[in-house]
Amino acid sequence: MNAAPLSPEDPTMLGDFELLGRIGHGGMGQVYLGESQGGEPAAVKVIKPSVVDSETRLRFAQEVEVLKTVWGPRIAAFMDADPEADQPWLATEYVDGPDLRKHVSSCGPLSAVLVAALGATLAEALSGVHKQGLLHRDLKPANILLGPNGPKIIDFGLAVFTESSASLTAPNTVLGTPACMAPEQANGVKPLLAPVDVYALGAVLLYAATGHYPFQAENIHALFHLITKPEKQPDLTGAPDQLVPLLTAMLAHDPSARPTLQSVVQRCRGVIESEGLTVAQARRRLTTYTAATAAAPQDKPTTRASSGSPGAAAVADLPTAPAPQQLETADPAMPLAQDAAPPAAYTPTVKATPTGVEPPSAQPAPDTQPVAHRAQKRTGPGRGAPQIRHSAQARRVAQQLRETYAQRAKF
Repeated sequence: MNAAPLSPEDPTMLGDFELLGRIGHGGMGQVYLGESQGGEPAAVKVIKPSVVDSETRLRFAQEVEVLKTVWGPRIAAFMDADPEADQPWLATEYVDGPDLRKHVSSCGPLSAVLVAALGATLAEALSGVHKQGLLHRDLKPANILLGPNGPKIIDFGLAVFTESSASLTAPNTVLGTPACMAPEQANGVKPLLAPVDVYALGAVLLYAATGHYPFQAENIHALFHLITKPEKQPDLTGAPDQLVPLLTAMLAHDPSARPTLQSVVQRCRGVIESEGLTVAQARRRLTTYTAATAAAPQDKPTTRASSGSPGAAAVADLPTAPAPQQLETADPAMPLAQDAAPPAAYTPTVKATPTGVEPPSAQPAPDTQPVAHRAQKRTGPGRGAPQIRHSAQARRVAQQLRETYAQRAKF
């Protein structure tokens, strides 16, 4: 597990979780690598004080209640939370692996069989979420973590009950990530239904197969225009031939024309079986491949060709100007700026209104040099088995990390 050191201002404990380092941040807060009293790793999301108001607390409390109800083997599990704390926090299962956006950016698009395996896995997981009466509403490559035991879905911060039209969102306001947003969601239709997640999954699979999104534009207003116009067709350039019919159906402008998630599973199975594999074999190949490539750093590949001008991007948010070194790795569909291994992180979203767009506030990326978080187990004469690290020792290590950070900081 890699993380940047804690800063002197960072807390060392939240609830029963010891904080070991920073693993990500976004416009709404910071995500830490934490550890429970029993040694279980966790991604601990904390809302920064400057944005803690009554609405933020209410939305955060809603996210906590949603996470308490959603479950499944492909869902990052809820662990604990305190939305009433001075700094509201939420702890979820830590998935040790890159997100899909980072993997494709670093290693290139996946093969058709691996995309089909990913699609079958995620469609089945989302189907289980829908059976619990929930929608995700913000599925995107950054919310798919490629862990050592397979992909997992994170960040249900925008999830709502399917039968409810109630929302904390102000009238005529759209929340979500435009790059993967269904047309009806971009149009502010309420209540949203299951085809919203089908469309988003189609966008995720297209990105996995090609490295680009269904629509690309120079700014968010142009992107919304492309998404919401029925005559505009999604860009499937570079998609493998055997996936084009499925992606075309999933990205249909009309929600009623999209397949069900169960149908997506079966059609992905068809692609896999046409290659002489079982779905279980394809899933094992996917996990083995992503784990191997994550362990072996590679040069950034050239993705498949896509339409649009060379500088076009699928805009998801409008952050303040990034530092020059951030421009090549910034992902328009992932507002979360990751410091190291991606967590089940708080994802700030675009708030688009008919009169304009409110971008999330940007934070400077902290030092990203990996550090060790655990003291070596001590062995020697008379000790036998290695001793378990004590909390006092952990505090000393954390203090050393903070001192190191303070010495190297430029402020």
